[in-house]
Amino acid sequence: MSTDPRIQSFLAGTPHAVVGASENRNKYGNKVLRSYMQNSLPVYPIHPTAKKVEGLTAYPDLHSLPVTVHGISIITPPAITEQVVQAAAALGIKHIWMQPGAESQAAIDFATSNAINLIEGDACLLVAIGFHDV
Repeated sequence: MSTDPRIQSFLAGTPHAVVGASENRNKYGNKVLRSYMQNSLPVYPIHPTAKKVEGLTAYPDLHSLPVTVHGISIITPPAITEQVVQAAAALGIKHIWMQPGAESQAAIDFATSNAINLIEGDACLLVAIGFHDV
């Protein structure tokens, strides 16, 4: 496990949600979801139209989840990331991992100003917890 305290804090609680979960196994939104599953971590896929992703019930947005999640992994275009971070803050979600490519400075600034434990930049969940593409 990583020695980065932000990552340790992120992984210390459950469940998590993957915003930008994909039905396409070649996309990172799917790989991140499967990484949680491979590590037996409770996870909810967020996808605007899919009913299921990797056999799990998918939800259109964070507000639709049946429980409050500990943290979210975001794999969306930066403009969508900004909306997701605001929704997460409104729901009291305090742990956000912006996967590489999902970051926007506005979303980073918003998360920081709202005391959210934020992981962004080069850190990738697939590396931090491990992933075997099978």
